[in-house]
Amino acid sequence: MKSPLLLLVAVLLVIGFMQAPLFIVEEGHQALVTQFGKPVSDVLGPGLHWKIPFIQKVHRFEKRILKWDGDPNQIPTKDKRYIFLDTTARWRIADPLLFYKTVATQHGAQSRLDDIIDSVVRDAVSGHLLVELVRGSDYRAPGSVVEEIEIEGVPVSPDQLVGREEILANLLEKARASTPEYGIELIDVQIKRINYVEQVRQRVYERMISERKKVAAEFRSEGEGEKADILGQMGKELKSITSQAYREAEEIRGRADAEAASIYAAAYGKDREFYAFMRTLESYRKAVGKNGKLVLSTDSDFYRYLQEIR
Repeated sequence: MKSPLLLLVAVLLVIGFMQAPLFIVEEGHQALVTQFGKPVSDVLGPGLHWKIPFIQKVHRFEKRILKWDGDPNQIPTKDKRYIFLDTTARWRIADPLLFYKTVATQHGAQSRLDDIIDSVVRDAVSGHLLVELVRGSDYRAPGSVVEEIEIEGVPVSPDQLVGREEILANLLEKARASTPEYGIELIDVQIKRINYVEQVRQRVYERMISERKKVAAEFRSEGEGEKADILGQMGKELKSITSQAYREAEEIRGRADAEAASIYAAAYGKDREFYAFMRTLESYRKAVGKNGKLVLSTDSDFYRYLQEIR
């Protein structure tokens, strides 16, 4: 008989301890005390508090920022391209009393956020082009590349497009309008990942390749222009240098010829016969090479000094 009695006492002690009048709210939490399901206290912050055992119950809520993660959904964009969009958000419990009355628990809040955020995200994606979802508001095509964007065959100017930051800001504003009634403050909504279906992925790759080819062609054209300018300048400078060198060579050659003529004239004036003899010997040396032969008639003037040697 003692064992069951002792077990009963132990159970009562545990229940009594759990239902003790004093309880602690930890840092980063907030609490409400309810009596038969109805709140009977204000929002309680961190610290030591009390309640009526067995009649009142404590409900603790996070005061810190919480995270919401949605399931990836396949959504069509305005230009009829299907994408898988994965979003995330941060939120916190701003009014614990209202939160308890409307959704009661974090699980209930997550379910409510699923409906609110998924609906707003779907509307935002279907109302914008794919190119607006994947790039920033400050994006500009490199160089002088002109973007060609069309909606159902109608050209759209890049200035008419918005960026992902603006889309997310509008999305957050619309989602925030529905959360205060549940005691929830929505801090931000972000796109974690965009996955393209196979057909869209191929188009995106083709667009990226086309854009890079345009940029490469522009750089190549600029390079060819620079090359032509450099080669033209180089050719001009080369012609100028060649012309200057040719002029200087002709001047040097002219001065040398004039000096040689002057020397020849001076030598001729001193001894005409000796000058004629030396010039004839020089002519022999130039006329007959190392292995060459010279055939002259005996009465040739060119043979005159050789005849005199005999």
